Amino acid sequence: MGKVTGFMEYQRVEEGYKPVPERVKNYQEFVIGLTDAQAGTQAARCMDCGTPFCNNGCPVNNIIPDFNDLVYHQDWQNAIDVLHSTNNFPEFTGRVCPAPCEAACTLNVNQLPVGIKSIEHAIIDHAWEQGWVKPQPARVKTGKRVAVVGSGPAGLAASQQLARAGHDVTLFEKNDRVGGLLRYGIPDFKMEKSHIDRRVEQLKAEGVTIKTSTMVGELPKDSKVTNWAKDTLSPVFLQQDFDAVLLTGGSEQSRDLPVPGRELTGIHFAMEFLPQQNKINAGDKLKGQLRADGKHVIVIGGGDTGSDCVGTSNRHGAASVTQFEVMPQPPEQENKPLVWPYWPMKLRTSSSHDEGCVREFAISTKEFVGEKGKLTGLKTVHVGFKDGKMVEIPGTEKTYPADLVLLAMGFVHPVASVLDAFGIDKDARGNAKASTDFSGGYATNVPKVFAAGDMRRGQSLVVWAIREGRQAARAVDEFLMGFSDLPR
Repeated sequence: MGKVTGFMEYQRVEEGYKPVPERVKNYQEFVIGLTDAQAGTQAARCMDCGTPFCNNGCPVNNIIPDFNDLVYHQDWQNAIDVLHSTNNFPEFTGRVCPAPCEAACTLNVNQLPVGIKSIEHAIIDHAWEQGWVKPQPARVKTGKRVAVVGSGPAGLAASQQLARAGHDVTLFEKNDRVGGLLRYGIPDFKMEKSHIDRRVEQLKAEGVTIKTSTMVGELPKDSKVTNWAKDTLSPVFLQQDFDAVLLTGGSEQSRDLPVPGRELTGIHFAMEFLPQQNKINAGDKLKGQLRADGKHVIVIGGGDTGSDCVGTSNRHGAASVTQFEVMPQPPEQENKPLVWPYWPMKLRTSSSHDEGCVREFAISTKEFVGEKGKLTGLKTVHVGFKDGKMVEIPGTEKTYPADLVLLAMGFVHPVASVLDAFGIDKDARGNAKASTDFSGGYATNVPKVFAAGDMRRGQSLVVWAIREGRQAARAVDEFLMGFSDLPR
């Protein structure tokens, strides 16, 4: 260990942000990463615990103490090799992962945890700057053909692992660009899409064939799921033309709010709003873009997607932005002895909240109101819990003015019609039914068809998608070859 007493000598250093007045004028990333020296000092705080809980707190099981020690010694090239051994795309997780590893950090018991996410961010950015991230094409081809459906982080990770194992991989994406919700869900100010583009070039150099604007199966005609496909392929074609099929599409069926007035114009899902802005940022032209300029915006849903709607609305120039959360306001500081090393429930204020947002907790929408078919506001009531059930609190009714309501209450399951087209059994939540067992994991009830990521586990984090993509790739490789050398 480079600095045995570092955790006693150094304080946590946070990544910086550009000032709010500057960053809300554009859609560029505004996080100011650590310098090499700052990253080295932050890495020195790692305690080299006998049992590094951070490894298990991280869904991809990053070997965190090892790359911390390498960064402390400024051995950046070995640091990226260690990081890449478990994580195909640390530039994604280093920007948008909520860092459950830091919640599990042993130092977090009674101090601020090691800034693991900021160190990961520094390692991968350094590696790209130095030209160390290069294609790794397979030396020997197997002659096996694999179709991966869905180009989000699970599909990208699986495609890369399978290509490196020597298989001929074709990656299908229904939209016009690769990336799934990374591309058309996460705003550019949180992660610029150039990070996806250079990974796409790497995958192509490793032998992955990419087919965009291609829908596998069909969407219902009234679906609000983003779909810019020009071509359609049947599941039967994939099953006949490929030796294995891996479904890695997102959990894109948004949770609705079926209260009176839902039919009024001015009420939209977050995933109608966010993809349009990302498409504009990419240089495309859209007629009738859904915008928040000069409007009183209410975002219903207190999670990351809701926060993304807040940040985008502020950049549009909204007159006001209010965010509703039906659950009570969590404590500002968790009870660490009670919850460590698990992910704590506590108040989290995002950079988008800091840009301007009123947050309302324990509030429920009763009705949307409007005039001549157009939204003008919504009626609410505060709620509490009694005998384990949510109940309305009398006398707390209120009407909020609103020109635009964005529903960001999460996603219920993948698009059912896609799973039905393959004949795949679903679990109780509507996800593809498949286990994560070491033997036979990620296989569905349909022969040679596998499922991973949000398609299998439901709405989740980028880092979980990468994990499932990697593990599913090993399962597919083992199915095709009888054994696999890919890491799990």
